[in-house]
Amino acid sequence: MPRSALSEVEVEDFRNRIIEAATGLFAARGYDAVTMRAIAAGVGKSPMTPYRYFANKDEIFAAVRAEAYRRFADTQRGAFERSNHPVKRLLQLHEAYLDFALAESNAYRVMFQLDQPAADPSSAVGEQSGRAFSYLRDAVQKAVEADYLAGDPLTVAHLLWAQVHGLIALHLAGKLNLGRTLDALRAAPAPLFKSPASKE
Repeated sequence: MPRSALSEVEVEDFRNRIIEAATGLFAARGYDAVTMRAIAAGVGKSPMTPYRYFANKDEIFAAVRAEAYRRFADTQRGAFERSNHPVKRLLQLHEAYLDFALAESNAYRVMFQLDQPAADPSSAVGEQSGRAFSYLRDAVQKAVEADYLAGDPLTVAHLLWAQVHGLIALHLAGKLNLGRTLDALRAAPAPLFKSPASKE
């Protein structure tokens, strides 16, 4: 008796299962070491099953990256929208970045620690990664306009991004062992801001 066709919801649900399993595999092994057979095993299916949902490993990897950036962008949007105060907004983005990296370390590694091609801005990966950065860029722009930060907003946004990325990268690599832990450093006052007391 022939199998009934899967509904759109069922197809989407199983694609998401593949993406979830593949995210863990790519994060743990790197792109080159992951096979379609391993991805199929990760969802408990036969080696050919993933091909019913994705053309190849490249397409799965692109979907994994896009989904990781989408979730990350959503957390950044939530942090951006929690406050209208320029400094508080930036500090909330900083905390949300760290929280996401700690809670979803596999997604974080896929986004920032694996060799991968530059994303086409028009692709799902490019769209979601651009959206993720946009909240920091816009928050810095508002902080500069309010005179809490000085400098070119896009440059400052990149420097702040590099700072928080470096902090979490050192932590995940086990290198914060020279007298300051991640918890101690994230509790330290932000050195780049002008005093908000003069702005209240």
